[in-house]
Amino acid sequence: AVRDSVGLTEISTFAKYEVTGSDAEVWLSQMMANKMPRSGRIVLTPMLNYAGKLIGDFTIAKLSEEFFYIFGSGVAEQYHMRWFEDHLSDTDVKIKALGLNLVGLSIAGPNSHALLTKITNDDVSQNVFRFMSIKHMEIGSVPALVSRITFTGDLGYEIWVNPEYQLSLYDLLLEAGEEFGLKHFGARALDSMRLEKGFGSWAREFRPIYGPFEAGLGHFVDFTKNNFIGRDCALREKENGTSNCRVLFTIESDGVDVIGDEPVWHKENVIGWVTSGGFAHYSGASAALAYIPRTLLEADATGFEIEILGRRRPAKLMKEPLYDPQGERMRSGHAHNQT
Repeated sequence: AVRDSVGLTEISTFAKYEVTGSDAEVWLSQMMANKMPRSGRIVLTPMLNYAGKLIGDFTIAKLSEEFFYIFGSGVAEQYHMRWFEDHLSDTDVKIKALGLNLVGLSIAGPNSHALLTKITNDDVSQNVFRFMSIKHMEIGSVPALVSRITFTGDLGYEIWVNPEYQLSLYDLLLEAGEEFGLKHFGARALDSMRLEKGFGSWAREFRPIYGPFEAGLGHFVDFTKNNFIGRDCALREKENGTSNCRVLFTIESDGVDVIGDEPVWHKENVIGWVTSGGFAHYSGASAALAYIPRTLLEADATGFEIEILGRRRPAKLMKEPLYDPQGERMRSGHAHNQT
């Protein structure tokens, strides 16, 4: 449904934080490694500890000069709130975890734009409501906050509402989506889709034992801005290079997929480890995300094996994602060059 038309999933379990106050942007810029977005825009950013290691990966949305939202991993909410509150000091910043006071549904797939256009009077055309945009709009008669972003790696939107509106929004999406064959998709389908895009996830690929460049998040670190937490250590990591790097493998697995922590072999030596994986259904491949020595990146992609349940299986190092390697789908919604 998501790859060929449109799917619907619930995103209420994401962690959501509201950050307000005259110092909100300065404070966020110090806490996060990336620069802050312009109003009406979203950025992806790692959050680092003082050793320059990953302690969070977030999307941050700017609604106005003194109003931001942070979206992150639901399982890490309490940990992140402790970190945020420990660093508020005397700033004019208020932060609160919204929990189920803000709930959401996400639509994704090539027909998600047509579905959204059908149920709002707002202009959501490609050149007006671009990838990584966010704005308040009416969805039917429901007041909503809509962002153009999705973890599926396809064109998609997140629609956030107060809890009293969620059922109305859900009914509206189901009814309007009928002509497109809208189907529900769950966390396992989402996991399969992010694997074929090579997207990492919190607590598996992104953990405090990894630096941002090692984890493939270096392009979300902006050294031109102020002195954010972990900056000097991250700069050293960039300048010195990293011994390991995060990669994507496909495995000749005979129907058995990795789940995480399997050894990666190269020419009779264990050289790395799997962080997560599973079957990428749309691409028809067993996929694994792993960390291996950077020196092997330039290998001819042969000689790799991944051990599953005691048996070593041939694995191919992928130079690009299995699905839409150029990211055309999520940026423009164009479905060309797809199998």
